[in-house]
Amino acid sequence: MTYRAPVADIAFTLKHSAGLSGALEGGLYGDLTEDVIDAVLEEAGKYASDVIAPLNAVGDKHGTPLKDGKITMPPGWKQAYAGWAQAGWNGLAGPTEWGGQGLPHALNSACIEMWNSASMAFGIGPVLTMGAIDALAFHGSDALKQKYLPKLISGEWMGTMQLTEPQAGSDVGALRTKAERAPDGSYRITGQKIFITYGEHDLTDNIIHFVLARLPDAPPGTKGISFFLVPKFLLGPDGAPGARNDVRAHSVEHKLGIHASPTCTMVYGDQGGATGFLIGQENRGMTCMFTMMNETRLAVGLQGVAIAERATQQALGYARERKQSGNAIIAYPDVKRMLLTMRALTGAARAICYATAVALDRSHRGKTEEARKAAHERASLLTPVAKAFSTDIGSEVASLGVQVHGGMGYVEETGAAQHYRDARITPIYEGTNGIQSIDLVTRKLAANGGASVWALIDELNGIVKQVEASNDPAFGTTGAKLRDALGSLERASKWLLERVASAPNDALAGATPYLRLFGSTLGGCMLAGEALAAKGNGEAGGDPQRYVTVARFFAENVTVQAGSLEKTVTDSAEAVNGADAVLLG
Repeated sequence: MTYRAPVADIAFTLKHSAGLSGALEGGLYGDLTEDVIDAVLEEAGKYASDVIAPLNAVGDKHGTPLKDGKITMPPGWKQAYAGWAQAGWNGLAGPTEWGGQGLPHALNSACIEMWNSASMAFGIGPVLTMGAIDALAFHGSDALKQKYLPKLISGEWMGTMQLTEPQAGSDVGALRTKAERAPDGSYRITGQKIFITYGEHDLTDNIIHFVLARLPDAPPGTKGISFFLVPKFLLGPDGAPGARNDVRAHSVEHKLGIHASPTCTMVYGDQGGATGFLIGQENRGMTCMFTMMNETRLAVGLQGVAIAERATQQALGYARERKQSGNAIIAYPDVKRMLLTMRALTGAARAICYATAVALDRSHRGKTEEARKAAHERASLLTPVAKAFSTDIGSEVASLGVQVHGGMGYVEETGAAQHYRDARITPIYEGTNGIQSIDLVTRKLAANGGASVWALIDELNGIVKQVEASNDPAFGTTGAKLRDALGSLERASKWLLERVASAPNDALAGATPYLRLFGSTLGGCMLAGEALAAKGNGEAGGDPQRYVTVARFFAENVTVQAGSLEKTVTDSAEAVNGADAVLLG
């Protein structure tokens, strides 16, 4: 079964759960209307479903073979990318002064979900280009912007993000790639980078690498890292690609999944050093990189939503057709439970990611400094949750998809196995989910004494009160379960705040279950809010009750675990931190 973009569900979540409709009514997006939003989503859904999705299995089988320094992308991919770029999808949210359309990041996020549901290996390439656009637009010189931004925004050229080295993964400060100042004001880059997504390919006639490197006189650690733009081909006087730069793909990784995404080892300096151009200030590269990474982390969270959606569609289709003992297996309670779990987890992750995107829009477009600051704090708080919770969900839902298929899910012909393989990278790249949990506890929770968390909990309390006041028996025990979960989240947050400074290892030991508690509570409340919206305005495809059913299932089967997660956060630190004898022998 192939993928069909769930445009109506996406639009409803974006408008009513994530808050896009309220932002439109408040004038955040100028004269943009819901009709335009709907039209964009509809067209994106068609391209994702009709053009990209049929290439997913093709890409998985073909991979990205490297020969004589060149990578050949799978059949049909170059044409699909060219059509996608020509339609303007790469510049949907790009700055208008450089050729972008300036549409909301939230709308672009919904499209990113669809591109990645159609094919994760296809969707991840443009995600990195969009991140590169943000970094260059915020931090680059006018000269660099004029030369590179229009082509990056149009999609004529693609971008890469290059941090990782053999000895420097999560510890970025350990990188050794060198940058030497040249007399003409440029720099010469030498070294090696690994795990570089789309480091080499034949989709575009130039690739613009964004590279972290260290100057000879730089201070140690992350305070001595600079950020450079390194084109595959240097530009001639006419702005067209000219001489080949001193950078090449040495090899391509043989991976568990996303086979059609070329993951390269890159070598700089075979002939003395690749020409690079400084972005931002010397030794301030991490500021530029985080501009790129924060947007990309949300996009990877959206990949988790995307692969969960595709796995759910495939499992539903199979369960409706597969018969056992005379009945389609969808009639059996355990299969229903698995399918409802898949649908509910996917919906919760989607709502969290879209809400994060709307907060990012508000942080850039808010009418006052106070509004922009509050939105920035909300977006910063939600980003690690969106990335980690959603990608964990993607892997779990894809695994359930295999289970629904039974033995047929374990063989490659059905495609369920590919979804599982593809999903597994998302909790790892763009900052592992363990790193996201640490970020949530030590930076985002602790940033303002917990004020951002308390403000969010207060909003979620408002949703719970509405559920309780509705007196709708279809909600079952949703209100009670969500209220209990909010209590667990508040208590766990206070416990961690007390220990971040005084007993940091205790706080770190509880970071991962805390993020799961956070996501499960937030997702449950957002699904309930979505159900209330569906009941209130009669939308949702003529069947608001299905939103209530999904919200109830999530609250009574997922959010209900909040109490146990709270205890895991507060009671397990001694066991975790005292386990050296067991783990180290």
